[in-house]
Amino acid sequence: MFKKILVANRGEIACRVIKACKELGVKVVAIHSEIDKDCAHVRLADESICVGPGPASESYLNIPSIISAAEISGADAIHPGYGFLAENTYFAEVCESCGIKFIGPSKEAIDKMGDKIAARELMMKAGVPVVPGSDGPVSIDDPNIFKLAKKIGYPLIVKASAGGGGKGMRVVATEEALENAIAMAQTEAKAAFGDESVYIEKYIEEPRHIEFQILGDSKGKVVYLPERDCSIQRRHQKLVEESPSPFISAHLRRKMGRAARHAAEAVKYVTVGTVEFLVDKSGHYYFMEMNTRIQVEHPVTEVITGIDLVKEQIRLAAGERLTFDSGDVKILGHAIECRINAEDPDRDFIPSPGKVTQFIPPGGPGIRVETHVYPGYTIPSFYDSLIGKIIAMGSNRAEAIARMLRALDEMVIEGIKTTAPLHKKIMQHDYYHKGDVYTDFLPKHIFRGR
Repeated sequence: MFKKILVANRGEIACRVIKACKELGVKVVAIHSEIDKDCAHVRLADESICVGPGPASESYLNIPSIISAAEISGADAIHPGYGFLAENTYFAEVCESCGIKFIGPSKEAIDKMGDKIAARELMMKAGVPVVPGSDGPVSIDDPNIFKLAKKIGYPLIVKASAGGGGKGMRVVATEEALENAIAMAQTEAKAAFGDESVYIEKYIEEPRHIEFQILGDSKGKVVYLPERDCSIQRRHQKLVEESPSPFISAHLRRKMGRAARHAAEAVKYVTVGTVEFLVDKSGHYYFMEMNTRIQVEHPVTEVITGIDLVKEQIRLAAGERLTFDSGDVKILGHAIECRINAEDPDRDFIPSPGKVTQFIPPGGPGIRVETHVYPGYTIPSFYDSLIGKIIAMGSNRAEAIARMLRALDEMVIEGIKTTAPLHKKIMQHDYYHKGDVYTDFLPKHIFRGR
């Protein structure tokens, strides 16, 4: 096991990782920007080091400063959390060259799964179903692009090869709109990822977004855990996640879980990751992407399985072996997670940074809260707007929903706008109660007419 881990992140995920390290008896080093000196993760760590000014490019993305902090503090491993450098191949490579363990998969696995086109090709070779689409990058200069699009069938979606989080994506309903959509997606992809490569796929209408947590050890063993349903989104960003999915049968769970395992085995995956699928109304599923890190929504899987994913991630990175199989894992109930963002849903989700004048987190039976916020804390404008997550656990879905509604009512956050009122509307909606949820839930049922 590692002796000291540097957490190369901030906020609630840094707090989560620090708590796991302490339970494992591992010392922790926190990094922080100048404006994050009073952030909760700094207070929780055994020691802390400032790595730069407020902007992420000068601090949490400053690789030389982070490596220097690890070397100065004597850390033998770095946990990247999610976001920032978590899926950065170069960072993983630098860690390795400096003799510091990167707590994540190999740089080769990150590289292969980070390129969406390469990942599609790899999945097809592994026998994992993929959405019908182009075999490689497309361009408006390709004379065959319209013929290919017609063969795949409209509507289509243009996607950035190096993309994620909804950036570099355009839905195309007609042939007339194709050329402009490709050009716009390329421009956005270039700005966001430094790579303008895009490809096209068949657009699956009203799909569910279903993902499987996988774990792999250094001996080649891979297991999958019960699925998470992440269908409630806005602009391809998840807002609510639950497990198990109200849509997935035991038979489909086994089929998709095995496909997720095959996907991980194809890249010799080690530590924890997530294989994401789109599922149509008929139950046909298609590989979408693989996230080579811990996910924001990992707590819903933890509470329904009793498995601490962050501790498992650290153990697997340290070379320990998996001690259970997928068939050993029992579903202990139903869990729902609501992401609480410092945003104003009534003003097109505009960020709402500022001082939190009052904060009372919810509690009681079946409620877990992951946050770095406290009364008097000032939410900076430099970073992601996620300020916390509420996880509600029940013996069944109805009880989980009831507990989530209670928790949202109990929680008090003053001084800023948050997405909590939106989550109440979702939890109270008849279609959500019925489990009739697709990725267009918000525009169709909550923001209809806007």
